[in-house]
Parts: sequence; C-alpha cells; structure tokens
Amino acid sequence: MFLSVAHLARANPFNAPHLQLVQDGLAGPRSNPAGPPGPPRCSRKLAAAAVEEYGCEYGSAKLYALCGFGGVLSCGLTHTAVVPLDLVKCRMQVDPQEYKGIFNGFSITLKEDGVRGLAKGWAPTFIGYSMQGLCKFGFYEVFKVLYSNVLGEENACLWRTSLYLAASASAEFFADIALAPMEAAKFRIQTQPGYANTLRDAAPKMCKEEGLKAFYKGVALLWMRQIPYTMMKFACFERTVEALYKFVLPKPRSCIAGVFCAIVSHPADSVVSVLNKEKGSSASLVLQRLGFRGVWKGLFARIIMIGTLTALQWFIYDSVKVYFRLPRPPPPEMPESLKKKLGYTQ
Repeated sequence: MFLSVAHLARANPFNAPHLQLVQDGLAGPRSNPAGPPGPPRCSRKLAAAAVEEYGCEYGSAKLYALCGFGGVLSCGLTHTAVVPLDLVKCRMQVDPQEYKGIFNGFSITLKEDGVRGLAKGWAPTFIGYSMQGLCKFGFYEVFKVLYSNVLGEENACLWRTSLYLAASASAEFFADIALAPMEAAKFRIQTQPGYANTLRDAAPKMCKEEGLKAFYKGVALLWMRQIPYTMMKFACFERTVEALYKFVLPKPRSCIAGVFCAIVSHPADSVVSVLNKEKGSSASLVLQRLGFRGVWKGLFARIIMIGTLTALQWFIYDSVKVYFRLPRPPPPEMPESLKKKLGYTQ
C-alpha cells in the first residue's frame, strides 16, 4: 500500500516544493530520440539536491514510518505526563459527589493513595496512546495523500478543509482500535478502588471476568470522543497555519486547537469513563443517567489537559520532523488552472 501511495504522492497538491519544478517550467530540454541526447534536465539535479536537503522523499514509506514514530513520541509521552490530571478528571466524571473539583480531587487522592496514587494507570496510558499516535499521525499523512489524489489538484485545493477532516477521521478510526484495550484497563485502574493497581493485574482480571469484550466494549464511544477531537485538532491546526503564512500573526495555534478539541469531545469522554467502570452497562443507559449537566463534569480540567497536550504534541511531532529532516510542504496554493477558471489570471 505504501508503495502505491508513494507513486500517487508525487503529483498531489500537498507535495514538497522541489517536486513541482517540472510544472513550473524549470526543467531542461528533453533528449531528442533522432539526435544526440540533450543535457541532463535541471529537475534531476534539483531532485538530487532535494534528497540531500531532506531525509526522505515526500510520500515515501520512510516518511510515513517516521511520521508514525513522531506520533508515538508526541502522544505517548504527553499523555503519560498528565496522568495525575487525567486520573482526577476521570474520578470527577464517575463520582462527582466525592470529587467536586480539581483541587478537591487532588487532595482526596493524595490523602487516600499518597503521591504514588497519582501515577495510577501510567503503563496502559503510555502503551495505548503510543499505539494511537502511531496510527493517528502516520495514517493522517497517508490518507491526506490518497484523498487529495482522488479529488484531483483543483478540488483538493478548493475542498482542503474537508480533506483535512476526512483524512484525520479516517486515521483516528484505526487509531482508536489500537487504543481501546489499554484505555479500558486504564479506566478500571483509575476509577475502581481495589480492582487493580497495575496493568499486569488489571488485564488478566478483565479477560477472565468478561473476555475480550471488556477491552473493546467502549470502542464505539472512543470513536465518538476521539474522531471529533482529531478532526478539530488537525483541521484547526492546518487552517491556522495557512492563516499564519498569509497574515504572519504569531497566534498560539496549538492551544487554539486544543481548547476546541476538549469541548467537542467532552460529552463522549464522560460517558466512556463511566461505561468502562460499570460491568453490563450500555452507552445509552449511562448517557440517560448522567443527563446534560452530567456529561460536562470535569470540562475545565479537560480543557487544561487537552490544551497542554495539543501544544506539546505538535511541538514534539514537529521536532521529530526537523531532526530527521522530513519534507514539510507549505500550505497549498491555488493551481494555475483553477486561477484561470476563476478569472484571477489572464
């Protein structure tokens, strides 16, 4: 699949600038079949220079693998770093009578479990979100290239926001399948006192009690929570980057994306927290019991957590791209053919 994507990527509107040189008329003369061969085309020299400048070619399997690796670091490390806040947020959602706020939640947790109690669930968090990051960031680049080629150059430019949304939703669909087992174990460890303190204890116990269903019964709710989150995250970031390039305004684009992500995905996050705690319950029953006000419990804590996470994730992901010298295409420009159709050029 990666090889076919690499072939298609060479012509898509999100390609790196050096791969557009032939279209811009910078290629040298072609060889004449009837006469002596002409001089080497300029594009080949420039392409060779581009390979030296970048660590790999845009649209290559190596690029997708390294983007996935960047996702492992950005999601795995950041989610693990905020485990204490995530633990308090989850307990506020499943037991709002006892955990009435962030500071109250931290105070109760420290009193009952000590400092080590704040780290409960770190192992499934690290493993689960590392796998999620691998699929989320790696497949996002894959689907963005695939969908842009399906739409064609002009439509991909006109409908690029829809392209970002579709690519990120498709990537998150697979990412949540990878995340679901560890997310279910994390919720049991964090919200059910006495159930298990480690992943090694929780996973066998869950499998014995409910079978494999225990690890995937919340995957549909994960899709409800994470797909809107990721669509907002990538689309908001991509369009804000375009605005920055256009207007050169130093806006904190990562934090802007994070706040929107937290709001649109919070109701599903509240339901999945309760669902993974209760055996035999269903999403509709949990939603009915929580009501409108109940699903918004812990929103402030989640805005802080997701806003911080999103900014850190983009920072780590971009740092990986810089370190490995990965090509990072600029925001797409309107193709010349479309400019002529719309009357922007003569």
